[in-house]
Amino acid sequence: MAKALVTGGAGFIGSHLVDRLLADGHSVIAVDNLACGTDVNLAAARRQPGFALHVADVADGPAIAPLFKGIDWVFHLAALADIVPSIQQPLPYHRANVDGTVTVLEASRAAGIKRFIYAASSSCYGIPDVYPTPESADMRPMYPYALTKYLGEQYVMHWAQTYQLPAVSLRFFNVYGPRARTNGTYGAVFGVFLAQKLAGLPYTVVGDGSQTRDFTFVSDVVNAIITAAQSNIAGTCMNVGSGSTYSINRLVELLDGPVTYIPKRPGEPDCTFADTSLIRKTLGWSPKVTFEDGIARMLASIDHWKTAPVWTPERIREATADWFKYLGATS
Repeated sequence: MAKALVTGGAGFIGSHLVDRLLADGHSVIAVDNLACGTDVNLAAARRQPGFALHVADVADGPAIAPLFKGIDWVFHLAALADIVPSIQQPLPYHRANVDGTVTVLEASRAAGIKRFIYAASSSCYGIPDVYPTPESADMRPMYPYALTKYLGEQYVMHWAQTYQLPAVSLRFFNVYGPRARTNGTYGAVFGVFLAQKLAGLPYTVVGDGSQTRDFTFVSDVVNAIITAAQSNIAGTCMNVGSGSTYSINRLVELLDGPVTYIPKRPGEPDCTFADTSLIRKTLGWSPKVTFEDGIARMLASIDHWKTAPVWTPERIREATADWFKYLGATS
């Protein structure tokens, strides 16, 4: 069994990864400053003898370096998320997503870890020319969050090249599932829609709802992460997607409820759709959860969104003003 360290382990994807690692018999150290995550996500993990949570900032080298001693696998998921805050405050995003990544890489290198898996973002593709989008597509990050996640990936690949760090970068597409974050600013569509459903309000559909997203269920993402850790592949970037792309109109049809329409946003692609042929061929991984089954699982855990902010068109207009101000000028 491996000794694993998960940065961002109290977050949405990170906590699911922690649970899976523990279920597989590994021991796990989670590192999280709780800026985005919550220890509530780790309630089950805390009951396991092979688990420990350390509240620390991944950009603080002296604080985290001792935790890497004897670690076999490092999973680097810690990051600041959300589009609008990254536009408003680019420096904290650079510190968390770039400086933090370099600090974790150096701690991993010094400790001689055996595997390093980086959680990258499909937002690095921006508005691509090709669908499904392959890993060879041009990088066109449209806002600081996307840029900092891509820069983090570049550091990971450079450490693999220069220091032979056994690293893999996985570019996640539109991950959803139970425990998706409810706090913070206006963001992911599932959190917005489920809170609106609980409040009996219409779903705020952007544009005409025909835009599509490669919604990928969190358990499939965790399977990809584990599969990459168990492989001997290094120095490679791979997409992780559902194998299809689904319209927002189809999503609201499955969620069932009234709809109101809000203006289309600049800098957003009409489609996200991962070409997953590389990870299927290289690792033998494939997604298992259908979109319909994933939505059913979300609805079964809808109480998670009882405390989430309820977004109205007016609140969304105010929250996304800087999005239109800055990205409208460049799109």
